Amino acid sequence: MSMNFQRKLPVPQEVKAEFPLSERMTQVKAERDRQIKAVFEGTSDQFLLIIGPCSADHSEPVLEYISRLRGIQEQVADKILIIPRIYTNKPRTTGQGYKGMLHQPDPESKPDMYKGLVSIRKLHMDALREYDFSCADEMLYPENYRYLSDLLSYVAVGARSVENQQHRLTASGIEAPVGMKNPTGGDFSVMMNAIVAAQSSHTFLYRGWEVVSSGNPHAHAILRGYVDYAGRSVSNYHYEDLLHVNELYAKSGLVNSSVIVDTNHSNSGKKYLEQIRIAKDVVHSRNQNPDIKNLVKGLMIESYLEDGAQGTADHVFGKSITDPCLGWEKTERLILDLADKL
Repeated sequence: MSMNFQRKLPVPQEVKAEFPLSERMTQVKAERDRQIKAVFEGTSDQFLLIIGPCSADHSEPVLEYISRLRGIQEQVADKILIIPRIYTNKPRTTGQGYKGMLHQPDPESKPDMYKGLVSIRKLHMDALREYDFSCADEMLYPENYRYLSDLLSYVAVGARSVENQQHRLTASGIEAPVGMKNPTGGDFSVMMNAIVAAQSSHTFLYRGWEVVSSGNPHAHAILRGYVDYAGRSVSNYHYEDLLHVNELYAKSGLVNSSVIVDTNHSNSGKKYLEQIRIAKDVVHSRNQNPDIKNLVKGLMIESYLEDGAQGTADHVFGKSITDPCLGWEKTERLILDLADKL
């Protein structure tokens, strides 16, 4: 009936000092940040693909996947800017199950939060050092963002977190673009309120400090579908949905009116192969309407080395242990097809 305090974890400054970025890594990250922000600001025509496993489980298959993304990035660089997903925190609806590498650097071992912090920092560092990719992660715990703040070029706030005050205020002080998902119930007003909060300045309590945020002009919407009163998945990536969000932005007066469409989750009903059709449908909508083209900056796709999903004890290299993902062959073909259509 109480919390048992196990140990005090090191503060982010200490972990960063133990595992620092090289000067070259810092320069690569800065250039990546510039390119990504230019897309949200409308000064770049590149299309963002935030793509990768549902959750990062082991470093080796994640880095193998990222090495393949590096190869295809060179082929589509004139059209597409890839941001690999390295999602190290996994939200669970009931709190049960695998919670990500932060909790369990080995999915079959007991939780170890310190080893987890070190593991996720090393993984993001490896992606930057070896493949020149600064990546995306989900902000499940706002107080943990600072452990990776010098590495992340994109941050997502999930559908279960988007109404939370601390997530919204922390997003307002993050330098990277932050995507605010529509909630699981689908109410766009909740998502829009979160974006207003994230784009505004606030004074609030963070990691024991009184802080003042400047507001994040690159905070934006992520459409991921929703679940209705009967438990059915309902998609919200269609042409009419995008026009509606564009109208909401116009009424809001926000400085940034950007959308990323999540092709999985309730948009696909977690039928991972549907992501191919949905991605092409969104690009088609952009090509039909200049307002939608200006609004939709990219896609979020769940993809890994192997199709589908597995149990944590199955040990198939590069196959998701959480939500099912597109395998590499289908992913490569999809990226090339999208580049042809953009």
